[in-house]
Amino acid sequence: MRGELERYCKHNLPIFYSNILDKTVSPRVELKAEQQPRGAHMSMLMCSAYDFYPPAIDVYWQRDGKKVTTDVTATDELADGDWYYQVHSHLEYTPRSGEKISCVVEHASFSEPMVYDWDPSLPESERSKMAIGASGLVLGLILSAAGFIYYKKKSSGRILVPS
Repeated sequence: MRGELERYCKHNLPIFYSNILDKTVSPRVELKAEQQPRGAHMSMLMCSAYDFYPPAIDVYWQRDGKKVTTDVTATDELADGDWYYQVHSHLEYTPRSGEKISCVVEHASFSEPMVYDWDPSLPESERSKMAIGASGLVLGLILSAAGFIYYKKKSSGRILVPS
């Protein structure tokens, strides 16, 4: 066993070690707004980076191209248990018209920092809910109008005579 350790393991250790440690996996980044209590003037944005390796990462916020240092909270790199990591950063801000807010992620897998701009329009799930609701309303109006027309045609041929 000691001979195998000396002959094979120690000789090949630098090769295997560098194969593992030189690998990088790019993070999957999500940028979303979190619900705030009714009547709150402040909004909360969350920028999350998932499934990346190595764990060294820098996630920060920019407002109109300038780095934001206040009202920012972030978690440490959290291990997923499968050699991947995740990190979350929150920005509390007061929305202003024409303001550009971005989440910037720097990681070893990127050649340059990746910038993810916040789009304040409705997310896809909210847009689909609105479309379904609007189409239900239109269908209800059409069926109501058809029922009213049918009732008028049926009742127009009858003359009501008091008995």
